[in-house]
Amino acid sequence: MTNEINSWPRLRVADWTDTRDTLHMWTQIVGKIRMAYAPPVNHWWHVTLYVSARGMGTGLIPYGENGFDLEFDFLDHRLHVRTTDGRSREVALAPKSVAEFYRETLGALAELGIEPRIHPVPNEVENAIPFAEDEQHCAYDGEAARLFWRQLLQAQRVFSVFRSEFTGKASPVHFFWGAMDLAYTRFSGRVAPPHPGGAPNCPPWVMQEGYSHELASFGFWPGGGEEGAFYAYAYPEPAGYAERNAASYDQALRECLLPYETVADSPDPDETLLTFLRSTAAAAAELADWPGPSA
Repeated sequence: MTNEINSWPRLRVADWTDTRDTLHMWTQIVGKIRMAYAPPVNHWWHVTLYVSARGMGTGLIPYGENGFDLEFDFLDHRLHVRTTDGRSREVALAPKSVAEFYRETLGALAELGIEPRIHPVPNEVENAIPFAEDEQHCAYDGEAARLFWRQLLQAQRVFSVFRSEFTGKASPVHFFWGAMDLAYTRFSGRVAPPHPGGAPNCPPWVMQEGYSHELASFGFWPGGGEEGAFYAYAYPEPAGYAERNAASYDQALRECLLPYETVADSPDPDETLLTFLRSTAAAAAELADWPGPSA
């Protein structure tokens, strides 16, 4: 594993799977804390995390007339808990169980007078062990976490360029802790048919809110390729979408996939990724005959 500052960092999924799975649960805990206080926003935009200059965090969370935030710092390997009145606490990011991280994070918040009520069980995973009981996930490789963050930085940067090209309704570029992916979504403006659900340990109504309107979504997650993968899909999927994207369409996932390593190995990684994003977006908008701006 290397960490060249000005390159697309390389991180094999197989080399950090245990750390990835532990970090996934930690981000779910922090994301649920944000969800406990943030006013609801359509498509669950109020629950996400954001890539930051040192890792990723919640952004400012309202709390009474004040506020607080939580930030994973993947340079100093700390979870920072900060309030708008200047107080702060830290939780070390180190090899420890999800249960220990959960206790320490809630304890740090309690010392600051914040006691969130959350659903203490993970979502969108098959084996949903309650956080307080999860001694299974306990790995933390700090270098791997830092490299993953640098992958997210590159994805965030290119997604932001792509986002600027669309003038319709669009989401922020944000990190969904349910599936552990950095995502960006465009909307046609039309209502979509009710989503059938199907995500593990996630009620259908959650998916129905997320997919309430016709969309094209894009993202990056640490799976789907040797070093993770970029994805694109449309909901509802228009006729001909799979055929138009035949070179990248995965029939099992019903998504278009571009392995991270393909991007990183290309002579122009930015253009390789942008070409994928633009072509799949055009397929979704043109095949579904989106009204208004489609590019």
